[in-house]
Amino acid sequence: MTSAAESAHRPLQIAITTGEPAGVGPELTAQALAGAAAHWPTAQFTVLGDAQLLAERARAVGVDWAALLAQGPRVRVEHRALGAPSQAGKLDAANGRYVLDLLDAAIDGAVAGTYDAIVTAPLQKSTINDAGVPFTGHTEYLAERTHTPRVVMMLAGTGKRPLRVALATTHLPLKDVSAALTIESLVETLRIVDHDLRHHFGLPAPRILVTGLNPHAGENGYLGREEIDVITPALQQVNGEGIDARGPYPADTLFQPRYLEEADCVLAMFHDQGLPVLKFATFGEGINVTLGLPIIRTSVDHGTALDLAGTGRADAGSLMAAIETAVSMAQQRRAG
Repeated sequence: MTSAAESAHRPLQIAITTGEPAGVGPELTAQALAGAAAHWPTAQFTVLGDAQLLAERARAVGVDWAALLAQGPRVRVEHRALGAPSQAGKLDAANGRYVLDLLDAAIDGAVAGTYDAIVTAPLQKSTINDAGVPFTGHTEYLAERTHTPRVVMMLAGTGKRPLRVALATTHLPLKDVSAALTIESLVETLRIVDHDLRHHFGLPAPRILVTGLNPHAGENGYLGREEIDVITPALQQVNGEGIDARGPYPADTLFQPRYLEEADCVLAMFHDQGLPVLKFATFGEGINVTLGLPIIRTSVDHGTALDLAGTGRADAGSLMAAIETAVSMAQQRRAG
């Protein structure tokens, strides 16, 4: 365990998991870190992945991986052997447990204080499930591994006034969303969003806009009662705690500049209610942040892009933004 005094005086330590070996994660990691010294001078990076695979994929996209590693402690590789040789674009269930091994090592290191934050490249859920390990997604796995009862998925664009969208529910079938929404769950979700925006993003008084679940936010109960029976009581409770959360607003009209210009985050009720809007506005430059964890975790806003793997055509912008946010969040946490 790293002591607080030691942590305050050392460079920020960021772990990067390279994700699905057949996808774009390994090559995007190499591209993103090629300018690490210039982009993130206060940080050092540990790349978790198969050393030979990383060298091969870096070479395929024109990155001198050996020269990058020769810079000293700025970038280093923690070698984890593939379960089977990997070809770009070709999934192999034999590498499902390898992907989880990378993630476990990063989580364990962050919990122990070795890493100040972790950044995750995309993985392929089907590969892990085909390897015999039930797996829903990064967010749920992080919560389970860190024994965190509730976490919140938040995607965000980058820029001076970033659009942030958090989710009240994550990877659920649409038919299960209503039952998953309770006053208690929404209250806890809003507390987490408010807390992390204050402590990890430096926002002293976050303003959160909350969508309804139903069309037109339920139309006063004629199109559903979740707004009346669940969402509004939750808002009233957190308002009484000093959390500035407003709504519920109809989701089809909320995402307009006149509503969003003073908002720090939107809380949407389900995955495909808020994320299509955000990804339309920011795709390729957006990030995924898991709120509520005892560790800092950011990720990209895209998948494994198997069709682009090994071609050099994939854009590292989202991974670079995820690294930038991880560094910023770690600095904010260190500052107290």
